[in-house]
Amino acid sequence: MKGSPEIWLVETTDAAETYSNGLRVETRFAVGSRPRSYRAFPVAHPEETRGEPRSQPAGIVFHTTESLQAPFEPRQNAVLKQISESLLEYVRRRRAYNFLIDRFGRVYRVVVESDAADHAGHSVWRDEQWFYVNLNESFLGVSFETETLPGQVEAAISPAQLHSAAMLTEMLRSRYGIPAANCVTHAQVSVNPYNMQVGYHTDWASGFPFEQVGLPDNYGQPLPALLAFGFTYDASFVSRTGGRMYRGVQRAGQLLEDRAAAAQLQLPAYREALQKRYWRQVNIQNYEGTTQQ
Repeated sequence: MKGSPEIWLVETTDAAETYSNGLRVETRFAVGSRPRSYRAFPVAHPEETRGEPRSQPAGIVFHTTESLQAPFEPRQNAVLKQISESLLEYVRRRRAYNFLIDRFGRVYRVVVESDAADHAGHSVWRDEQWFYVNLNESFLGVSFETETLPGQVEAAISPAQLHSAAMLTEMLRSRYGIPAANCVTHAQVSVNPYNMQVGYHTDWASGFPFEQVGLPDNYGQPLPALLAFGFTYDASFVSRTGGRMYRGVQRAGQLLEDRAAAAQLQLPAYREALQKRYWRQVNIQNYEGTTQQ
């Protein structure tokens, strides 16, 4: 993509791929799923009901596995490897992510990029040009083998995982033209449409090392679920996510009030209109048969 170095495939074997930036992707767990297919909806024309059909990934959602963790020390080597193998088998069966980075920093392809992984479920995002709903189809899922606490400030990953994540992100952005604005965490995109609240999942709600992965800090971006689709949040969401992500929540809230005033609508009425837009776009996706929860 423009402004990013070109990363190319150097070598392929039965077990792995090697890329020009030093990235090695283990492929022995790779599996297919359903072909990637979705619709992106133009921000400039929110009344547009059909959207633009696509099959290339538009972004990356970063996850944590929240799986069993053994002490990361030499005497636990056999246990650490066993846990990683079991986790990979589970993720493969569930088609849960496109990539997984284990605690040693090894990058595994799970669901091939041409197919959708079931990693984001009910979720939303928007960039400067497009709305995206139910990101299984439109975004790649990259997960770190780690466990985090609510509001945790520091990234609970090893230096090897961090190094591999930077190379993997660089490769994916180069290969698919993914903008930095569309590299986000699960907590930023996850929603519960049944109560119209954000934060159904809160992995990487704080502590994701955007800068060290070579990305701008997207925590400060106005949360699209609030601003573009009228979702709400409660006090527990604030306590679970922490201060970094709350910056984006506050910005979205202020912009929402400004836009409601500009539209000469009371905030509840304006929010209701946005929620109708969300359901209209979700129903189009579902009608087309392009998303699975």
